[in-house]
Amino acid sequence: MKKTVFLLVALAVLFSLSACGEKKTEPQYPLFWTWLDLRSDEAFEAACQKMNDVGIDGVMLNASTPDDYRRVIPIAHAHGIQVFAWLWTMNLEHDRAQVLAEHPEWFSVNRLGRSLADTTAYVDYYKFLCPALPEVREYLNDKVRAYCEVEGLDGIAIDYHRFVDVVLPTSLWPRYGIVQDHEYPEWDFGYHPEMIRLFQEKYGYDPREQEDPSQDVQWRQFRCDQISEVANLFAETVHSYGKVMAASPFPTPKMSSRMVRQDWGKWNLDVVFPMVYHTFYTFDPSFAYDCTAENYHDKNPMTTLYCGLMYSDDITDCMDEAFRAGAQGISIFTVQSIRTPEQIARFRAYTDSVRAVVAANGGLPKVKAPGRADTDPFHHPGVLAQIEKRMQYILVGFDWNQRRRRGEPEIQVPELAPLSLGEYKAVGGTEVTRVYEVTDQVSGTTFVVTFYLYGDVISGWNVEKKLAE
Repeated sequence: MKKTVFLLVALAVLFSLSACGEKKTEPQYPLFWTWLDLRSDEAFEAACQKMNDVGIDGVMLNASTPDDYRRVIPIAHAHGIQVFAWLWTMNLEHDRAQVLAEHPEWFSVNRLGRSLADTTAYVDYYKFLCPALPEVREYLNDKVRAYCEVEGLDGIAIDYHRFVDVVLPTSLWPRYGIVQDHEYPEWDFGYHPEMIRLFQEKYGYDPREQEDPSQDVQWRQFRCDQISEVANLFAETVHSYGKVMAASPFPTPKMSSRMVRQDWGKWNLDVVFPMVYHTFYTFDPSFAYDCTAENYHDKNPMTTLYCGLMYSDDITDCMDEAFRAGAQGISIFTVQSIRTPEQIARFRAYTDSVRAVVAANGGLPKVKAPGRADTDPFHHPGVLAQIEKRMQYILVGFDWNQRRRRGEPEIQVPELAPLSLGEYKAVGGTEVTRVYEVTDQVSGTTFVVTFYLYGDVISGWNVEKKLAE
């Protein structure tokens, strides 16, 4: 029977902790956060009330100008809610059109030599800057400084501090009609002339002259380090104002290094909210455990680790997994997704249960260091169940990928065909994939199942009917 959550689960967190009885002081930061766009003062007031209703007491708020924060921070503080400025950095947002018009030379370039100033990667709003340019660093740091000067702002949380996704999460591939089984040049960014010059100056060769630049770990790390240098420049500025430095990066440092050239374990962060959105990757709560366990080991030791989750029907299971692996809190994208009275009551019961553990122990006790993520897909029954469900869809002719391409949600399909699967047989793979074939004994259909392992975690999967030879 599916386990219940709330207080029993929170207590399970307590009793799975280190037996030494070590306790931490009351957490410095709120336990539960959300990301939120500022629409209007009235909408923000209502959102703050909803945060109170569900037990969220921190918000990463995206607003257009420092003055917007000056106006609404008193609203949040009246509700007992801390506010971090949620700032897009390398990918411009509110000032995108102005910078495009005034400084087209600042934008990132892909392996084909195309600049984002006049080309598109996935979506029109992907307009990433080149972190190697001193003038880009100065421009962005001045912007961070302007937000730091807002009285009452508790911290800065940077986002989009990376390159374009050289590999998208697997669940997004159907939406764009692509399969990214390796790093393709049109999505491989970081080839701005200044970036190339600095790399040549340091290492003595041009990465573009290699047969496959994606295999050059030194070149990959160099681009990660450029992003890290800018992040730590921001951290120095934020700390000089006595504010908290935070970030919302990809799920783990190893994953983000491969997927978006973002090695955030080297950033001088006070708090990190990794975006562990399992509905983008495996659709299984075990993803939250695997990523948080990796982050426990790979984050900067000074950084307080949270787990960022996409709100979903199995959100409490995901939060359980994150706490079990060492998360010190949760951030939800987004509080506005908690809509019905039942959802509100369920989420509030969970946050209350965690606070009961904190109150009883003077904080979340220290978690015994979790092991590394388990990369054996057959040790993840929830992932296998999702895969079998996809096979059933295929057998009844339901085109799940077509729905994803149209951006439509998954729906329940009645009378799914029963399965009787044989043995999974390994048939190939690459550095980051494992490929198997398995036959359904009822229908006689053979499926090809691919597991993706970016960053030493099971980070995605795909199922296709094997074509007749």
